[in-house]
Order: sequence, then C-alpha cells, then structure tokens
Amino acid sequence: MAGNVGQDGIDPELAALLGTGGSREAPAPPPDFSSIFGTGGAPDTAPPVEAEPSAGVPDETPDVGGGFPEVAKKFEETPHAFFADPNYYKIALSGEGDSATRVHGLMQKYLNCKDPKDRSVFRQQFITAFWDFLGGMAKKCAGKLPPAKRFLLRFGILHPVFLNPETRGFFSSLIVEDELGQPVYYVDEWLKNVGTGKIQPSATDEVQVSRNNTSARFQQLLEKAQGKLEGNVGMLKVKDGERRNLERHLQDRVEIILDRGSPAGRLDAHAVYSESQKRAVADLQEILKGLLKADRELESCLRDCQQAEEDVKTIQGKIAEEGGAEAVDTGALSTEFETVRQMVKMTVGRQGNHFPVLTSEYFHCGPNGTGFRENVISVMAAIESIDTECFYRVYKNRNNRIVPYVILLPSYGDTGFCWEPFSRHNRATSRGRIAIPMYPKNLHIAILSAIGDLRWQVAKEKASYYWMEEGLTGNYYQWFQKMKFKGNIKDFFVQDYIQWMTKESEGTQKLDKEVRGIFWRFMPFSQQIKDKLKNRSFVYQELCQRDLNRAMSDGY
Repeated sequence: MAGNVGQDGIDPELAALLGTGGSREAPAPPPDFSSIFGTGGAPDTAPPVEAEPSAGVPDETPDVGGGFPEVAKKFEETPHAFFADPNYYKIALSGEGDSATRVHGLMQKYLNCKDPKDRSVFRQQFITAFWDFLGGMAKKCAGKLPPAKRFLLRFGILHPVFLNPETRGFFSSLIVEDELGQPVYYVDEWLKNVGTGKIQPSATDEVQVSRNNTSARFQQLLEKAQGKLEGNVGMLKVKDGERRNLERHLQDRVEIILDRGSPAGRLDAHAVYSESQKRAVADLQEILKGLLKADRELESCLRDCQQAEEDVKTIQGKIAEEGGAEAVDTGALSTEFETVRQMVKMTVGRQGNHFPVLTSEYFHCGPNGTGFRENVISVMAAIESIDTECFYRVYKNRNNRIVPYVILLPSYGDTGFCWEPFSRHNRATSRGRIAIPMYPKNLHIAILSAIGDLRWQVAKEKASYYWMEEGLTGNYYQWFQKMKFKGNIKDFFVQDYIQWMTKESEGTQKLDKEVRGIFWRFMPFSQQIKDKLKNRSFVYQELCQRDLNRAMSDGY
C-alpha cells in the first residue's frame, strides 16, 4: 500500500472498496453495512462451513534424542481461493455483534480521515476496538470457524484488498493444515487446543480461588495431577531405556563368552577363556547388579505412574459430577486470548508498530522471511544444529530433549521471547513456551532472541537461589557486575547469544573473551563446528584445549 497511495492518502483499491474515492480501475462495490450485520443487528451465528480439522498436539513427554523433521515443502502447489471470495470481509465480521460494527465504522473513519492528528486518534481507537472484536471471536475458536475468521486470527487479514496481488498470492499458497506434527501453532490453533483442554493455559498471575468455587478448585488440582503424571511418564521412559541398555550390554558380554574355539591340535575340547572373555565374565556380576537396580527403579516408576493416572481419573470424575466437564472452557479461552494479546505487545515493544491488521503498507517480508510454520521449524532446526543442547534439560542426570511450544503471532514485532520456561506443575519434563512474531525484519534473529531468552530462564530456574553464583547465569552475572554495566542483564545475555550464534559460530570474534569462554563451556557448539573453529584461530584452539583438560580431570 505504501507505494500505491492516492492524493488523499488512501490506497485507490481500498478507497474504491469503501467508496471514498475514485480509482483508475473499475471500482469494487463497497461493503454493504446492512448486508453484513442485517437490519436487526449482527446475526447470532456465522455462516455454515465445513468442519475444521483439529491441530495435532505433540506428546508432552520429552523427546529423548531425535530432531526436527525435514521440511519437504513450504507452499502448496495449488493455491487456495479463500481470498478471492467476494464475501470474505462479510464472513469475517458476521456474527460478532456490536464489536464488529464498531470495527467497520472506525476503519472507515481512519481511512477517510485526512488530518494527521485525527487520523492518529482513529487509528488508536481502531486498534482497541479490533482487539475487543477478536476477543469475542476467540471464544469460538474451539468450534468450527469459517476460513475468513481463521485467517483473521491467524494472519491478521481483515480484508484481502488490504494486500497487493503479489502478497495475496503468497498467502494463498501457504500450507493451511499442520503436516509436520511439531509443537508450533498459529494463534487460532493454539486457542483451539487451550479451549478443548489439550494444552494447559499459559501461566499468569494466579488469582486466589474462592472456596465456594468448587469447579475452579478441581481444575487447579487436575492441572497439578496432570503435571505430576507427565513427569512420571517421562521418567518411566528414561528408566525403561536404562534397563534396555543394560540388557543389550549383558547380551553382548554373553556372546563374547560363548564365542569359544578349539585348542590347537585338540578337537574334543573347547579352548580356555581368553583375556577378553575373562574380563567379560568379571563384568557380568556388575551388569546383573545394575539390572536388578534398574528393574526396582522401573517398578517404582510404574507404581508412581499408576497412582498418578488414578489421581487424574478421580479428579476428572469429580469435575464431571460438578457439571464442569464441558468440551470447551470459554473462561480459559478468554484468559488465554488476553495472554496472547500481551505477547503481541511484547514482540512489538513500546516504540514498534502495533497496528493489528496485515496490510501491504507494513508487510515487507519475503517468502523465506515470514514466520509461518514451515519457515520457523526450518530455522529452529538450523539453530539446533549449531547449539545442539538448546532444547535439552537435565532431569535426574539424564538429558531430555524438550522442544518448547511455539506460538506464531501475527505482529510486526522484531523480538521473540520466552513466556515461560516450563509448566509450574511439571518443572522436569514439561514444554516451555516461546512467542515468535510472524512479520519481523529478520526472522532468524527473532527466533534466536526467543531461544536465547529460553536458555537464560531455564538456566536461571535450574540454579534457583544460586543463579548469581554458579552455572551459565552465575558466571555471566559475575562478568556483568565486573564490567559495571547497567540495564537488564537478560537483554544483554540475549544480544550476546545472538552474536554467539551468528558471528562466533562462523569464526568472527565479536564477544568479550570471558563471555566467549562462558558460552563455550555452558552452551557448546556442535563438535563439527568446534573442529572447524579450532583450525580458524588460536583463540578457539585454546578453548578446545580447555575442553580436553577438563575431560581429563573429570571436572567438565
């Protein structure tokens, strides 16, 4: 829109739509206000549409090993025709009552206004009205939404005419449904899963629940019981894996012992045990002890899982008896939508562009720079190939790969961030939550800032009371104090993390020597990158030598 504006400050195509000015092309008919809302007000229900497939919800238990799937395609070969529907705008606003009427009226005033001061006032009024309008629509996310409403929530597309033909074609080719099964969600999918209880609502300041509010108290108990169950299931998988490893080790030792030949010149007897076979026999006793210990621990984990499952079923039964077992929790949807709104503000910042509607005037991302699902997964896979432990969390001396939930926000922000490092009811194996703006100047940097924030918060929570003294956060804090810097230490850390991942990983030395040493130890690059850097500079060669020294002294 910025490059195609008439003398009155309005895009000619948009002016033709709203009937505010002429256009060189044949003018499109303006939206008929009465046809959208009816003479008696807004209709109560949206037009019937086909059922919307529910987004898949990845297992909450940790992904031990593995990685992101390869993204085979990012665009559909046959674009959809939703944006060519002449009723798109009508369907998007229909069924939302007075809030939709207010949005339509303020949009007209904003676009028609020529005075900059009045235009700024109308713009702010429109932003507030638009979020109120989306809040009402969000309560219906757990059900079936028409494509126009889905794309409005997902991408911020209020009317296709706000986008130039090239951008419309680009968004028409995006893959609509989730084909990768990763915990990466658009806003409409996220709200749907929260409303139906498949994903727990994001953490907010907890309000004390009244004793008379039995349903709410049971819901809190259910969340805690589910968190305990998830932790027990994760540990059960770990212990089962330990026992399987010991069983394979035992089998290997036995095969070595049974591999006997005949002594030289004798065919009526087997050879005596070799030195390696004698060592294998000596190993058997320790392996068998370990097997019995692992079996006892596995049995204990099984009991804990069974008890946790019974607790969850008991609480669910109590909720059903109280009549609180509805399929959709509208209260959770409303609260989660306000959380999402706050997330959007945080990605944009105080001085950023808070306009909530996608327009060609503000959209300047290319196909690979837009934060849709396939792009985000590809970038996260590239980041993990460098920082191999960015999604790992240690629990009972085991490394668990736990990819956080990723919420894709339709905002013009440039900064991703971590909303919570893990669930308050399951600190061990639950997924954290990071928010990514879909229309940033640099998608890679936006995702790096979110993962850097996640890195800081997980390390800080792990160190607990000693976060200023030990580990990643402790060492960085002590350097920060020594340098006498002022400001938010986490912001400094995130910026250094971005330099670490974009510059230092390529051999360009941008960080302070002490920070480089801290990151090298607590956020190591992959071995392949270390080997490359070792031959690039004496600085990295020295860091590799420190790794060897720590390994030899068993102090790493």
